[in-house]
Amino acid sequence: MNGMVTVRKRKIGGREYFYLEHTMRTGRKVGKKEMYLGTGIPKDIEKIKAGFMGRIYQERWFSKIDRIKQNFSEDFGRMPGEIKEKYLENFMIRFTYDTNRIEGGSLSLREAAGLLKDGIAPSGKPIKDVKEAEAHMKVFYMMLDEKGDLDLETVLKWHRLLFEGTKPGIAGRIRDYGVGILGSRAVMPPPAELKSILRGFFRWYEKNKGSLHPVELAALVHLKFVSIHPFGDGNGRASRLMMNFVLHRHGYPMLNIAYKNRSSYYAALERSQLKKDDWIFVVHILKRYIKEYKSYLKKQLR
Repeated sequence: MNGMVTVRKRKIGGREYFYLEHTMRTGRKVGKKEMYLGTGIPKDIEKIKAGFMGRIYQERWFSKIDRIKQNFSEDFGRMPGEIKEKYLENFMIRFTYDTNRIEGGSLSLREAAGLLKDGIAPSGKPIKDVKEAEAHMKVFYMMLDEKGDLDLETVLKWHRLLFEGTKPGIAGRIRDYGVGILGSRAVMPPPAELKSILRGFFRWYEKNKGSLHPVELAALVHLKFVSIHPFGDGNGRASRLMMNFVLHRHGYPMLNIAYKNRSSYYAALERSQLKKDDWIFVVHILKRYIKEYKSYLKKQLR
């Protein structure tokens, strides 16, 4: 699907009216979508264009993602219990390796697998990295079995368990000091505003969790929480766990952000934060999701 957004002007009864128009070609078919702007061109026209394009792409991508879910669910449902456990263990190992590596962990994938699967601690690696990998495994399985929904108490519990063995001073505690992200121009909220912002975040989640597409919801949960940056450290790890909680809760395969893809991941995150445009990061996650699970698109629905 390709095309571009154009501002069109129409005269009706001597008055001028403005619309956004998007023409797209899918195979041999040409389709057109319009959005009414009003009697003038709004000042934030570029943001409106981005939102308009976002909705168009949503319609196309979500049908693919739902096909992925259906085919994945059929495959997963046929697996014997032992094979399901093996699938989740393999995901947990790779997810733990990548999420900790993104944040500076030193374990290789082979070392993480040896530690988390067989209990073999790697030699010559910081004990902190070993403990944080083991803690992440524990919290991952806890997240899968969580009976309640996302709330501040649950997220604080996960964070405390992630870091109580290595960084007890920050574990499960909302920061009361300012922070910055090395290499990023995004500005994090001051500590005095955190409680109010967090209350607003969980109100937003409760209001939208039943209406947004689950993969969009998961991406937004990640983006919004990591942009609040409520902890002294571990905000990315907590946000990626929260993203996968949403996916798992809705029956969608979980998503791992690979260490090798961290540059594009961070770039999308920073652009979303600087431009105050959530859709930039959502698009990144949707594309990553479809690419990760493209094999489930090739299967025919039965």
